[in-house]
Amino acid sequence: MESGQGVASTAALLGEPARATMLWTLLDGRARPAGELAFAANISAQSASNHLARLLEAGLLSVETQGRHRYYRLAGPHVASALESLAALAPRPAPRRLPASRGTPESLRQARTCYDHLAGELSVALLRALQEQGLLRLRDKDYLLTAEGEAAFARFGLDLAALRATRRRFACACLDWSEREFHLGGALGAGLLQELLRRRWLLRNPGSRVLQLTPAGRAGLRDGFRLAV
Repeated sequence: MESGQGVASTAALLGEPARATMLWTLLDGRARPAGELAFAANISAQSASNHLARLLEAGLLSVETQGRHRYYRLAGPHVASALESLAALAPRPAPRRLPASRGTPESLRQARTCYDHLAGELSVALLRALQEQGLLRLRDKDYLLTAEGEAAFARFGLDLAALRATRRRFACACLDWSEREFHLGGALGAGLLQELLRRRWLLRNPGSRVLQLTPAGRAGLRDGFRLAV
């Protein structure tokens, strides 16, 4: 009973369009001031303040204070994962009204950030390749690294011991809202994205969640993970 009431309470919070918009704006993992979130949700500053207070109380947001300014961000990757999963459950528009990208901008659909890990078509294809090569094995909603996977990720430059020492799930299945398949989340997913960015196989698009796959990235993913992109 208590669990059901908690779900209903959280669903009611997310069911308000302005609050949902502010949370979605924070899905890239960055912290933003109340004024920017109010602008994104098209509401007044006072209304935004009330909504943000409720989201903070519910544990969906955290706040950082710098001088007189307060910056809000998602409380953690678990909130981002829940938002992506909810978006994946949203009904699609009628087929006659859908563009070729199935209602999602093509650039956003191809590759984007989901909080601190990779999402979109590229992420789904990469996870599928990792599983097909026997590097990852799904157990419930978590992924286990095989011996081959341990060696492959270590060669790729990931510090697996450090990733396992973080206070979060190591490797988990995160439902991708545009593809409606799983991509790789958790500490391993975050570490993988950081390495892809460090190598400049992926580039950030300033001011958005979009990621650009570079020619070096195409070649590297093909040679390192047998991924044809």
